[in-house]
Amino acid sequence: MIRRAGEHGLLVETGALDVSHRLDAALRADRPQGVVEVVPGPETVLVVAPGADQGRLLPRLAELLASCAEGGEPAAPGEPQDVVTIPVVYDGEDLQAVARMAGISTGEVIARHTGRELVVGWLGFAPGFAYLIGLDPVLHAPRLETPRTSVPAGSVAVAGPYSAVYPTASPGGWRLLGRTGLKVWDVAAEPPTPFRPGTRVRFEAA
Repeated sequence: MIRRAGEHGLLVETGALDVSHRLDAALRADRPQGVVEVVPGPETVLVVAPGADQGRLLPRLAELLASCAEGGEPAAPGEPQDVVTIPVVYDGEDLQAVARMAGISTGEVIARHTGRELVVGWLGFAPGFAYLIGLDPVLHAPRLETPRTSVPAGSVAVAGPYSAVYPTASPGGWRLLGRTGLKVWDVAAEPPTPFRPGTRVRFEAA
């Protein structure tokens, strides 16, 4: 289903993250005229197109959605052979609390956090803030009941089934495991973030 979202937006309901990734890739590889922004989510893709001919864009999106749902469009550009490796100093304020909730040692928390490859599901909350999926279920932890008023940039955290790196200092309620010196948001860089939907990510103890 495709619904209007505001004056210039179209919200494509994909129903699945992998379909969102394929549709995002297809639109970026061959951007329809008038489309200025594509924002994938877990089960949707927002297409912002202030200069588009809606009569032509709607059937094009419907065609792409059908193809992507069948796996016929290219994989997302964020799925290269390379993996973004993030060095982490595991000294976060919530490391011991996450270990207690999981019933394991802090060393095992680190081993499980670094022991598998995660994937960028989507970006949101703040520029460059990537929701990383594929976190070891043992590390799933609830958000803090009272969010911190400021979380430093580079903080590596978990919340529910996700992990993330805070791209800039901001309020936040995720559980802090450690910190990285790797910049994941830099407006002077091109691109400003190494993350795109589908990007593979691995954490590494520094």
